[in-house]
Amino acid sequence: MPFWAYMLHCRGGAFYTGHTEDLEYRLAQHQVGALRGFTSQRLPVELVWSEEFPTRDEALEAERRLKGWSRAKKMALIRGDWERISRLAKKKDGPSTSSGQTDILDGSVLSTGRLDKALAEASGLSRERVKGLVADGAVELDGKPATSGSAKVEPGARFTIALPPPEPLAAEAQDIPLDIVFEDDDLLVVNKPAGMVVHPAAGNPDGTLVNALLHHCAGRLSGINGVARPGIVHRIDKDTSGLLVVAKSDAAHEGLAKQFADHSISRRYLAVCAGHPNPAEGSIRGRIGRSDKDRKKMAVLPDDATRGKHAVTHYQTKQRLDHAALIECRLETGRTHQVRVHCASIGHPLLGDPVYGRTPKPLRATLQQLQFARQALHAASLGFIHPISGESLDFCAELPRDMRELIDETAR
Repeated sequence: MPFWAYMLHCRGGAFYTGHTEDLEYRLAQHQVGALRGFTSQRLPVELVWSEEFPTRDEALEAERRLKGWSRAKKMALIRGDWERISRLAKKKDGPSTSSGQTDILDGSVLSTGRLDKALAEASGLSRERVKGLVADGAVELDGKPATSGSAKVEPGARFTIALPPPEPLAAEAQDIPLDIVFEDDDLLVVNKPAGMVVHPAAGNPDGTLVNALLHHCAGRLSGINGVARPGIVHRIDKDTSGLLVVAKSDAAHEGLAKQFADHSISRRYLAVCAGHPNPAEGSIRGRIGRSDKDRKKMAVLPDDATRGKHAVTHYQTKQRLDHAALIECRLETGRTHQVRVHCASIGHPLLGDPVYGRTPKPLRATLQQLQFARQALHAASLGFIHPISGESLDFCAELPRDMRELIDETAR
């Protein structure tokens, strides 16, 4: 379930930041004064920024960072002025991107059990976050440093958690080479290499496509998707190569987002899967959502599931290979890991996929020899209507060298 960080502009020029799992419902509560406190006394309120995050912890971190921003940075965020945000963040005598202070959480353990589980329950943090804080020496139990998340605790034990000051939220411009396929005043199409993350996130604060775009576009990118993801309309996985369209203006972003929402965008992927699909072409339909067994993975859910999202992938075998096949996948929908999950669900996972598949035994030596260690997936074709000019645009990107070598070796 996604979570949202958001910012409101209130009567009198004040700002309010918060986080929620249901942005539409929470906004409605703010607008009618149903939430007692700050915003109910400053109606009317207007949503001026929001951003979606995969976990509550990340949304909470974003909320805390924004609370420490100066009014100048918040106004720059609303305008989508990334160059000014970066400039303000770098000024030694300028506004800070965060309060710079350590937050202290304290309280009492509520139940018997493992320390990490008990603290997650009592503090609202995730167990993984608690484990990391324990490892960093940021947790005390009854006045003594906690050393293991698996230690047993009893109800009533007093805890103190020192949350370090958050890192700056705004991505910084970096001079990273880009393969630009098309560009005008409103958008650009880029051929992303495998290994490049699309936007900054936990564990990948820089070196991303967004960092490169901020430098290439001199900060002129759509601000609709938030300060950490300027210009980003859609994403492909870190280890998937190929085409993405990026919005430079808000009008272009809105127009492109509408086409993605109504599934009128044309997207075709080339992939090398294990085995030979039978039939050689067909359609895979199935709801995709978080796996019940592993929350870090996606899975095809039962047809009667109340969660997950409808997903359709049309595939066609382009070339039979040794214990593998080159297939083209046309996406009717765009769900997280859709091609990878759908292909695995019919028994033909992508070669090299470390999450959803196992390489056929006869091909393990080949992949090792080629040092091929990523899912064999490339976003080869992208077509859409230009949201400003109305022109029909179609782009293609050739297979990258590592996938060509894989196909050549398995075609012998």
